Amino acid sequence: MRISRFILFISIFTMLPLVISAQERGDSVKNDSVKNRSFLKGLAHATLNVIKAFNDYDTAYIEPQHYNYALMIQNTSTYERYELDSKSGQLIVLSPNLTNKVGPYFGWRWIFLGYTFDIKNISINTNNSVKKEFELSLYSSLFGIDFVYRRTGNDYKIRSINLGENINTKSLIDMPFKGINVGITGINVYYIFNHHRFSYPAAFSQSTCQKKSAGSLIGGISYTKHSISLDHQNLQSMIDDKLPSTVKLDSGLMFNKVEYVDVSVSLGYAYNYVFARNWLLSASLSPALAYKYSAGNLDEKYSGKEFSFRNFNFDLISRVGIVWNNIKWYGGMSAIVHSYNYNKSQFSTSNLFGSINLYFGVNFDLRKNYQKTSKQRKTSIRKLYN
Repeated sequence: MRISRFILFISIFTMLPLVISAQERGDSVKNDSVKNRSFLKGLAHATLNVIKAFNDYDTAYIEPQHYNYALMIQNTSTYERYELDSKSGQLIVLSPNLTNKVGPYFGWRWIFLGYTFDIKNISINTNNSVKKEFELSLYSSLFGIDFVYRRTGNDYKIRSINLGENINTKSLIDMPFKGINVGITGINVYYIFNHHRFSYPAAFSQSTCQKKSAGSLIGGISYTKHSISLDHQNLQSMIDDKLPSTVKLDSGLMFNKVEYVDVSVSLGYAYNYVFARNWLLSASLSPALAYKYSAGNLDEKYSGKEFSFRNFNFDLISRVGIVWNNIKWYGGMSAIVHSYNYNKSQFSTSNLFGSINLYFGVNFDLRKNYQKTSKQRKTSIRKLYN
């Protein structure tokens, strides 16, 4: 009996450090778990504060959205214009026909998604030359983001052309030209200084309503990559076919492809004018000082070397919108225009593209914090008439 007790005592004594160690490990795991939970709670709290800051505004000037969901039908018209200039003064202006697309949109809180299709070409076209366009604008009270991805098709036409003095180029006007391809990929981020009283969403995403007129300075930065491919031999063939053989393109227009990057800093101003109940007129202009660096290849037969440039130019982003919004129903029109320019002694170009949106929509599924207010209003109206 004594031997068995001794063995039991030895066993307990031997196992005691292991038990203590396991308990300490358990306590450590619990402490780590508590720390992790505290960290996650702190992170979630900080994230909520940041989200609230994005939509923190003075309700005397801005009425928040009352509904969870929205349905909208929108027609979008897009326009694009490219101007190419050479060192000798030759100028060519190219642009496609105005395109019209229509489609439905569905929104939930801050997310608004939809699809538009070309009215003139509803069928699916697998031709690689078809335009590829994607433009996304995110609006909050604090800041906004514009993302642009555009790849042109082959439907450009010559809108204006100047090949020298006393040269009549009318026969080339509105002639289709498939020898140019343009690509633009970029992002623009901007900060709204007076975001407590001025609301971009009220004018361009209808997620709030501007109750009193207000304006704001807007500062931003952007990064855009451009590419231009030009089949100058095709262009020269068109000129030879329509004009005397002595008319030749300047060497500055004899390039195959130019790619350049545009990094800019902008400072502009926007104003929301509430001119009548539920009506809003908004306009903004954001000039940008842009630094551009590029490398492209001129035809070596004419230039003998690669040409490149690093310089500063001015770009421009402008927005205009008119909206009627009574919180439940809304409709209006908006336009956004981008303008990019760059220059070199032997070659320069400017690109302008924009879109005009005409829309009509309805909000539904009233949020809980507004349901009580809505019922109180209905009760007050009933009492008034009774």
